[in-house]
Amino acid sequence: MFRRVLPIVSAFALLTACSVTTSSTPPPGERVVTLVTHDSFALSPGLLEQFKTDTGITIKPLASGDAGEVTNKLVLTKDAPIGDVAFGVDSTFASRALKEGVFAEYASSEAQHGAQRYQLDPPNRLHAVDVGDVCLNIDVAAFKDVGEPKQYADLADPKYKDMLVVEDPATSSPGLAFLLGTIATFGEQNWQNYWGQLKANGVKVVSGWEEAYTQDFSGSSGKGPRPIVVSYASSPSAEIGDDGAPRTKALLDTCYRQVEYAGVLNGAKNAEDAKKVLDFLLGEQVQADVPGQMYVYPSREGVALPEAWTKAAPLPASARSLPAAEVDANRERWVQQWRTLVQG
Repeated sequence: MFRRVLPIVSAFALLTACSVTTSSTPPPGERVVTLVTHDSFALSPGLLEQFKTDTGITIKPLASGDAGEVTNKLVLTKDAPIGDVAFGVDSTFASRALKEGVFAEYASSEAQHGAQRYQLDPPNRLHAVDVGDVCLNIDVAAFKDVGEPKQYADLADPKYKDMLVVEDPATSSPGLAFLLGTIATFGEQNWQNYWGQLKANGVKVVSGWEEAYTQDFSGSSGKGPRPIVVSYASSPSAEIGDDGAPRTKALLDTCYRQVEYAGVLNGAKNAEDAKKVLDFLLGEQVQADVPGQMYVYPSREGVALPEAWTKAAPLPASARSLPAAEVDANRERWVQQWRTLVQG
């Protein structure tokens, strides 16, 4: 149901994912690990080939929809797993997967290099692979004569009327993250009042990130009329002008933290090799690759980010979050309340 779409790289990511996926039946005796992923999974093709050379293991990615769809499929097939290891269950859906017993216990030695900061459960069933903060982004040039907004509350100011486009939290992962960010900020008692103010101030709601960013946003990758959009903290790194300056900016006081996890599936046919694949996802090579391929921040500490990121997309020092169990218990109710309020 919820689509995790990455800034700028979405189409490229899909092409890359397809290019490294093999649908052919492996030769007898070949060691194959099926890696269930979301549709935006992408790694440099050479990494998978090198891993095969080093270990004798072929990784077969199996794209299975967005983060919500991946979780649903893993739950529905937990008695007959569709793969050996899964990547892409994010912090919004992780508690459901854990409650349903989808993942097996495995403490990867690679997790001690940073992934442990995002640990959800003591049995180590899930390991953090990457972090992707959802934040408001602005078209800097549009605010030369009007002061830039800085916080959620600023968006209710009449001077920003008809400037904001957001994604539907019922159909979009960043849209859901933005909704959760407003709930974390204003609380159970006041978030609906805030959204009422946004509605009165002309907020536009679209189905997903690609439509919002490339059609409605006025930044350099978009040609629309609205200079404020819900996107990612990393998005400005893809919007560097010829002068070397970023043309867009993420408002770091509006970020909601999303963490993506991987784990060995309970009942996996190739559990031991699946553990090696999980170690690989947490290792230095993959962690250095994910910023450029999937536009997310690595969970591993000490990994150098691309040069453009140091200028335009530093990892926010702090970001809002809600406990996974709280999100799991209330997500459907919050989305329905949002729909009633904003869409009638």
